[in-house]
Amino acid sequence: MPGGVPRRASRGTLPDVAKRDSVLTRVVRIFETFEPDAPALRVTDVARRAGLHVATASRLIEELVGHGWLLRDTDRRVRVGVRLWELASRASPTLGLREAAMPFMEDLHAVVGHHTQLAVLEDHEVLFVERLSAPGAVVNVTRVAGRLPLHASSSGLVLLAHAPADLQEQVLAGPLGAFRRTTLTDPARLRRFLADVRRDGYAYCAGFIDEETTGIAVPLRGRGGDVVAALSVIVPNDDSARMQIPALRAAARGISRTLSH
Repeated sequence: MPGGVPRRASRGTLPDVAKRDSVLTRVVRIFETFEPDAPALRVTDVARRAGLHVATASRLIEELVGHGWLLRDTDRRVRVGVRLWELASRASPTLGLREAAMPFMEDLHAVVGHHTQLAVLEDHEVLFVERLSAPGAVVNVTRVAGRLPLHASSSGLVLLAHAPADLQEQVLAGPLGAFRRTTLTDPARLRRFLADVRRDGYAYCAGFIDEETTGIAVPLRGRGGDVVAALSVIVPNDDSARMQIPALRAAARGISRTLSH
């Protein structure tokens, strides 16, 4: 689903889960309940999503609030705290990538005037780690820390095209959900598209997620030439969309040079 991924279903009855899981596992499951579309939740919602007793969830949440890892809003909803964001930002494996990419992304964004995005492969999804937008820009379902299926977006298709063969086969085996009728859901057509991406050096996705937008993505390469991320733009779905490809590829070359050093 746009902007997030399905949460893991609770296993067994609540008493069974409570007995079987460690405190750390329960804490992890609490944090996994927060999604881009649900940044603030009531304690009862956290408990339900995490598969925990309300009393257990409430006790753990109070401890996490005390450490600054969770925060309480004035309406008693809880959300991820600034302290956790601070620690995560310091140790983020994408920190160097974002620092290398940002100067080129800013220049590209000045040319494109809509959305410029940076994404990495995370499990079987594309994870967006940076985005630059502008007032009045076209519709864009992605957001920082949001995810999309690999087959659905230009960034995901670039990363999938350069992913290990076993991951490609797993994705091709489905299921391949559709955002629109133009989304690639036929395995044979998707396989051909991935071959075209490797040949052409970019993914051009007109109307794949929204009929009014075009996503265009190119690979970013690190040391040794391996693809480590995807750089993309989201622009209007019109005759001028392809005009953004040269600027996008130029920015990608600059980022890749920086990463390789």
